[in-house]
Amino acid sequence: MKTIDHWIDGKTAEGSSGEYGPVTDPATGAQTARVALASAAEVDAAVASAKAAHADWRDSSLATRTAVLFRYRELIDAHRTELARLITAEHGKVHSDALGEVARGLEIVEAACGIPQQLKGELSTQVSTRVDVAAIRQPLGVVAGVVPFNFPAMVPMWMFPLAIACGNTFVLKPSEKVPSAAYRLAELAAEAGLPDGVLNVVNGARAAVDRILAHPDIRAVSFVGSTPVARHVFTTGSAAGKRVQALGGAKNHMLVLPDADLDAAADAAVSAAYGSAGERCMAISAIVAVGDTADPLIEKITRRAAEITIGPGHDPASEMGPLITRAHRDRVASYVRGAAAQGAEVVLDGTGFTVPGHEDGHWIGLSLLDRVTPEMDAYRDEIFGPVLCLLRAESYEEALELVNASPWGNGTAIFTRDGGAARRFQLEVEAGMVGVNVPIPVPVGYHSFGGWKDSLFGGHHIYGEDGVRFYTRGKVVTTRWPDPADAGVDLGFPSNR
Repeated sequence: MKTIDHWIDGKTAEGSSGEYGPVTDPATGAQTARVALASAAEVDAAVASAKAAHADWRDSSLATRTAVLFRYRELIDAHRTELARLITAEHGKVHSDALGEVARGLEIVEAACGIPQQLKGELSTQVSTRVDVAAIRQPLGVVAGVVPFNFPAMVPMWMFPLAIACGNTFVLKPSEKVPSAAYRLAELAAEAGLPDGVLNVVNGARAAVDRILAHPDIRAVSFVGSTPVARHVFTTGSAAGKRVQALGGAKNHMLVLPDADLDAAADAAVSAAYGSAGERCMAISAIVAVGDTADPLIEKITRRAAEITIGPGHDPASEMGPLITRAHRDRVASYVRGAAAQGAEVVLDGTGFTVPGHEDGHWIGLSLLDRVTPEMDAYRDEIFGPVLCLLRAESYEEALELVNASPWGNGTAIFTRDGGAARRFQLEVEAGMVGVNVPIPVPVGYHSFGGWKDSLFGGHHIYGEDGVRFYTRGKVVTTRWPDPADAGVDLGFPSNR
């Protein structure tokens, strides 16, 4: 059986712990490979490689770093179909969705190619007589990233291209469920000319993450995953003296006002709720229908949902693939089955869905729950599957209060033709990313991605300007060159005259 190993010091590193995890095809349920699971010793080896490479990489010119990144950008572009196939084979998402993931990750590589502009410092001359002050930003050292299963290529590219562009070296821990895309990204980086040790990949589970959080030579950790784990990563990493950005879970709401284009809203709801089988932290999982919009909106969503083709991700006809594991499929199904008992109306029940010829795959159909209320499990928990909840509100104010009461604040959207209402919403809603007639408001690569409340732990969003600040630290240099007129001792407080 194929074995997926680690990538340390610019080459394949076979697992030495003796522990392996299964890699499966979600469309068939069959194991297709095994992945080496790192022990603390293997994490230590990756960190040692990154530490040894840091001094030379830190001192390399911006021109040298960007030349590598430009070549890397071209290689990813040339291999985007191959990367998408690796994603589909291990995650299950349809090929077009996987291609989109690679394209969005590539945006961050392109932004990292412009790092000379982003690292420009500041200079104030003559702040005092013959005194100048400069502010510069310098890399941290060895930094690490722990990424989830749902975006095996994009989320790593949210992290390491910008980190290494800033002069850091990087240790990446991908999800052990979907390791191949991260490994291939590291191979392509080496082909682009990235020096050995600058980017390392260690596969593993909790033991690897715990060692990353405890390792004294790792200065910062970036994390994307569920809220409980994000909180653990933040508190543990911070207690160890590390800088941490930990992006957690979400329950993203979409408000639909009475004046909205309901056909556009229904299109957006189906696309944002069921795309990638709902395994997106920016998926719309709750619609708040205001006034009399609920019934016609449900009818439109139901009609569109019935036309969605579910099947293996490699089939061009498929629009939605399976879930990542059988256990996750069963967990998602449990929310749908329990919804009616808690008072919700199950308009669509996808729990019995299967694909002929692929009965052992991790399949689930589209589910739609109406008359959901905040105390129900389907609303209180992040389901992370193709389950859309619909809540009803009498007014904009009631709807806004419901959204802001949620413990999460990742993304949100409003559908309306009223510019005043949209402006009010974007200022009043407690979420980090807001869409106006845009259901999934993921920022472009030169803005930053991040939520509020329990969707983000730490003071920095990811990529964009916040990403540069996270992976660097500031230094202020005050300079005065000797002049005979300055001779003599002065014990007074320094002044700016």
